Amino acid sequence: MRGWRNGFSLCSSAFGLLQRLKFGIPESSISPPFSFFNDFSTAHSKYYVFKHIDDALALFNHMIRTHPVPSIIEFCKLLGAIVRMKHYETAVSLSIRMELLGIHHNVYSLNILLNCFCRLHRVDCGFSVLGKMLKLGLQPDLITFSTLINGLSIGGKVAHAVRLLEYMIEEAYRPNLITYSTIVNGLCKIGDTTRAISLLKIMGERGCAPNTVTYSTIIDSLCKGNHLAEALKLFSEMRGVGIAPSVFTYTSLIHAMCNSCQWEEVTRLFNEMVATNCKPDVFTYSILVDALCKRGRISDAQDIVEIMIQQGIGPNIVTYTSLMDGYCLQGEMDRARSVFNSLPGKGCAPNIFSYNVIINGYCKAKRMEEAVKLFHEMTRNGVIPDVVTYNTLISGLSKLRRLVIAQQIFQEMCAYGLVPNVITYIILLDGLCKCGYIHEALGIFHVMQRNGLEPKIFHYNILIDGLCLVGQLQIARELFCALKVRGPHPNAYTYNIMIKGLCQEGLLDEAYELFRSMEVDCCMRDSCSFNTMIRRFLHNNDKVRAKQILDEMVNEGFSADAPTTAMVLDLLFRDTTGEFFCELVKKM
Repeated sequence: MRGWRNGFSLCSSAFGLLQRLKFGIPESSISPPFSFFNDFSTAHSKYYVFKHIDDALALFNHMIRTHPVPSIIEFCKLLGAIVRMKHYETAVSLSIRMELLGIHHNVYSLNILLNCFCRLHRVDCGFSVLGKMLKLGLQPDLITFSTLINGLSIGGKVAHAVRLLEYMIEEAYRPNLITYSTIVNGLCKIGDTTRAISLLKIMGERGCAPNTVTYSTIIDSLCKGNHLAEALKLFSEMRGVGIAPSVFTYTSLIHAMCNSCQWEEVTRLFNEMVATNCKPDVFTYSILVDALCKRGRISDAQDIVEIMIQQGIGPNIVTYTSLMDGYCLQGEMDRARSVFNSLPGKGCAPNIFSYNVIINGYCKAKRMEEAVKLFHEMTRNGVIPDVVTYNTLISGLSKLRRLVIAQQIFQEMCAYGLVPNVITYIILLDGLCKCGYIHEALGIFHVMQRNGLEPKIFHYNILIDGLCLVGQLQIARELFCALKVRGPHPNAYTYNIMIKGLCQEGLLDEAYELFRSMEVDCCMRDSCSFNTMIRRFLHNNDKVRAKQILDEMVNEGFSADAPTTAMVLDLLFRDTTGEFFCELVKKM
C-alpha cells in the first residue's frame, strides 16, 4: 500500500476538506423517548428504515445523547438508511458531526461517506476519505475501491477507473462482479465497446463470471453504435455459456433490427423471446410501434397497441406519442388529434413531446391556425413550450410567408426566457431572406451576435444568398471576402451561391475565376459548382468552356443534373449540325 499512500499524500486530511464544503449540520428539535431508539436498534436489527428524514435526524440526536454512546455499527446502520433515502448531503453532515463529537470512524462508516461524495459527483473528496483511512491505519477494502471506481465512472473518468482497477489487481484485491460491471458500463457509455469486450474475457479468466447485466450492457452499446453483427455474436456467446438473456437484452437487439429494417429478424427474435418465457414489456412494444410508424406501417403499429392492451400491458405516453407521430407523417392529422384527445381517458397526460408532435404535424399540413391554437392550449394546461415548440411554429409560419407572426412568436420566446438556438436563427433568417426582407434578416443576425451565439457558415450562406436575391451583389461580395479573411471559412455551398449570383448579374468571367479559385482555397467543388458553370456557358453559347468543365466534372466523378441535361438536349434539337452536342450527350 506504500505507493498508494504516496499517491494521496496531498489528500491526507479528509475531514478538513469536508468542513470546507460547509454542509449544514442538521439538527432536529425532536427528542424522542428511549423506547423510540430501542425500536430501531435491537441487537438483531440489520438496518434502519425511515419514512421521513426528520425521523432519522431525531434518532441521530438521541443516539449522541445516550450514555454510553452506541457503537459505530449503529451509526453505520443509521447513515446507511439515510443514504438509501438519497439524502447524501445529510449523511456527509452527520459524519462530520460524529468526528467532532469524538466518535471514531471505521472502514464501514468511511466507505459510506466516500460513497456519498461519489454520488454527489465529488470523487475528489472521495479520494480524500481514502487518504483519511490510510492516515488512521485502516485497510481499505473491496467496497472502498469499487465505490471509487463507480464515482470515477459516473464522472466520465473511465480511464482513471480502469487504472484503479488495474491497481486493485496488482495489490491482490479480487474485484467482484459489481466492480467489473461498473467499468464495463463506463466503457460502454464512452463507446469503447472493444475494451469492454476485452474486460469481459478477463473476467472469465479471473474466475468472475459475467452475468446477464454485464453482457446486456455491451450488447446494448454495440446496438446503439450500429454494430449489430457484433451484438448478435455476443448474444450467441452469452446463450452458449448458459446465461439467459433478459427483456433488456432482447429489446436492445429488436431496436437495432427495427432501425435497419430487418423485419423478419425482428419477428424471429420477438417470437424467440416469448417462447423462452421472457415477456416483452412496454419498452419492447413501444420500440416496435415507433419503428413501424416511422416506416409508414400505421395499421401494424395500431395492431401492436391492441395486443399490448389485450395482454394487460398498458401503452404509455411514449407509445401513444409514437402512434401520433406515425399518423402525422402520413398526413392523417385528424386521427393523430383523435389519439391525442383520448390520452387523458387512458391515464396518460400529454407532455411536451406529445404537443410538439401534433403541432409539427399541423405545421407540415399547413394548418397553422390549429397549430397556434394548440400552442396556446398547452400553455393553459401547464405544459411549458420548449425551443423545439417555438422552432416548429416559426418554421411553419415562415414557410407560409407569415413572417410578422413568426417574428412575434420569436419575440415571445425570448420574453419567456428561452434562448433561441442555432436552428431558430436559421429558420428565421431563411424565411426573411427568401421573402426579400434582407434588412429584417440582418437585424435578426445582429440579435444573434449580441446574444453571444457565434454565427456558423450556414447563417452566412443564408445572408449571402438573400443579398444576391435582392440584387445586393456588392454587399454579398464584401461579406464573402470578409469570411475568407476572418472566418468561418466559406464552404462549397457558399462558393456556389456567389457563383450563381455573379452569373445572374452577367459577370460570367468573375464567376469563372471564383470557380477556379475553389481548388486554390482548398474547397472541393461539387456537382452544383460544375453544373452551374456549364449551364451559364451554354446559355452564353461558350461551347468550348462548357465542354472543358463538363470533361472535368466527369473526371471528378460527377454527372449532369436534370436542368443541365434538359438544357443540353434542348440545344441538341435546335442545333443544325448536332455534332458538338451529340458529343456532350455521350459524356453525360
